[in-house]
Amino acid sequence: MAIISASKKTASRGYGNTQFRYAMTYVVITSVVLIILNIYCSGVCHKLFYQSKESSLVEKCLLASDEIATAEVLNTSTVAGIVNQLESLKVTRLVVTDRSGSALYDSGGCSAGSYVLLPEILQALTVSKDAPEGNNVFSWTYHDGVTDSRAATPIVYYGTVVGCVYMTEYDTTQGGLIKSLQLTLLRVTLLLEIIVILFSLAFSNAFSRRLNKIMTYMRTIREGDYSQKVNMGGSDELTVLGEEFNDLTERLQTSERKRSQFVSDASHELKTPLASIKLLTDSILQNDMDVDTIKEFVSDIGNEADRLNRMAAKLLSLTRAENAQVQESEIIYMAPTVRRVAKMLRVNARQSDVRFQLELDEDTPVLILEDDLYQIVFNLMENGIKYNVPGGSLTVRLSRQEDNAVLTVSDTGMGIPAEALSHIFERFYRVDKARSRQSGGSGLGLAIVRTIVQRNRGEIAVSSTVGKGTAFTVTFPAFDTEVDKT
Repeated sequence: MAIISASKKTASRGYGNTQFRYAMTYVVITSVVLIILNIYCSGVCHKLFYQSKESSLVEKCLLASDEIATAEVLNTSTVAGIVNQLESLKVTRLVVTDRSGSALYDSGGCSAGSYVLLPEILQALTVSKDAPEGNNVFSWTYHDGVTDSRAATPIVYYGTVVGCVYMTEYDTTQGGLIKSLQLTLLRVTLLLEIIVILFSLAFSNAFSRRLNKIMTYMRTIREGDYSQKVNMGGSDELTVLGEEFNDLTERLQTSERKRSQFVSDASHELKTPLASIKLLTDSILQNDMDVDTIKEFVSDIGNEADRLNRMAAKLLSLTRAENAQVQESEIIYMAPTVRRVAKMLRVNARQSDVRFQLELDEDTPVLILEDDLYQIVFNLMENGIKYNVPGGSLTVRLSRQEDNAVLTVSDTGMGIPAEALSHIFERFYRVDKARSRQSGGSGLGLAIVRTIVQRNRGEIAVSSTVGKGTAFTVTFPAFDTEVDKT
C-alpha cells in the first residue's frame, strides 16, 4: 500500500509541475507581448511629441530669421532691436550669429563677438549643392520628465546665408506629460499582467480539477471498479476525453463480465466430464467387477476424455478466431466448399438418417479465407445433422440478394424456442443440455461461427419454429469480377 501511495504522489507531483510550466509559459508569453506593446506605445508617443515640438520650435526660428533678414545691416544693435520685438517667442535661449558663427545676440549671456560653435549652428550654416540656403536643424532629448529641444535655421538675405538663429527650449510641462503617460502605460501593463496571472491561475486550477477528476476515476478503475462514470459537463476536449473514458470503462466492464462468465462456464463444462471420469475410476477401483463391466467403464472414460478433447479444440478454435490477425482473403465461390463439407459429413448424416439437399446453382463469388468458409459451413451443417430428427433433411442453399451472397442452412429438426434464439451464439449455451451432452456438443460451435462471420465482414441470422426446424442465414458482400467481352 505504501508503494501505491508513493506512485500516486509522484504522478500527482509530475502533473503539478507540468501544469505550473504551462501556466508560467503562458504568463511569460503574455508578459513579453505586453512589454512589446508598452515599448511600442511609448515610442509612438515620443514620436508624436517630437514632431509637435519640432514643428513648433522650427517655426519660431523661421519667424525670427525672417524678421532679422529684413535688416539692412546685421550687427548687435539691429539684431537686439528685432529680438526685443519678438518677446512672444518665449524660448529658454535665443542666439543669433553671423555667417562665421560669431554671436550677434545671445540671451544666455554670451558676449557679442564670441563664437558659438554648437553642432546645430554649424549644420544650419553649412551650404552645399543640395542645400544652397543652409539647413533647418532640430534635435530633441528627453530625460526624467524634462524635454530639451534645440533648433537652428539660417538667415537668408537675397539667396545668401548671412547668419543663423538658434533656439533652445526646456519644457517641464511636456516632459511631465510624457512621464505621466509612460507611468500610465506601465500601470496598465502591470494591471493587465496581474489579470493574466490571475486568469492563468484560475484557468489552471479549473483545468486541474477537471483533469484530476478523470485521474481519480482512472485510479478507481485500476483497482477493478469498472462501474464508475465521469460526468465532466461542458463541450470542450476534456468532455470528449471523459466520454471516451466512459466508453472505455463500459468496454472493460463488458469484457470483464464476459471473462468472468467464460471462466465460470468453462469451469462448469469441464467439471462435468471430469466428475464423470472421477466417478468411473473410483467405481473401478472400489468395486470388484468382471472384465466386461470394466471394459464398459473404461469405454465411458474414453468417451468423456474425447469430449474434453473436443471442448479444448473448440476453445482453441474460438480463441484463434477472436485473436486472428488480418490475412489476405481470397475471391472464391462457395459451392465447392459446401460440396466438400457435405462429402465429409455424409457418414454422419447416414448414421443419423438425415438426407442432404444441396441447391447450389445460384453461386456468387465472395472475399473470404477458404478455411474460414469451411469452418462456417462445417459447424452449421454438423449442427443441422446433430439436432435433426431421424428421417429429416438438411438443405443448403446459395442465392444472390442484390449486392450480397447468401448461404442458408436449414433443417427439419426439433427447432429452437423463441426465448432461446437471442442466446444461441453465446459461449457454452445449449438449448437442450441433456441432448447436447449426449451428442457431444460443447456449446461453442455457433460462437465460433459468429466470430468468423463478423471477422469477414458478414452477418448471420437465425429463424426457427419449434417442432419444424431451424434455418441459419449467412450473408457476405458479393465480390463481382468484371469479364471483358470482345
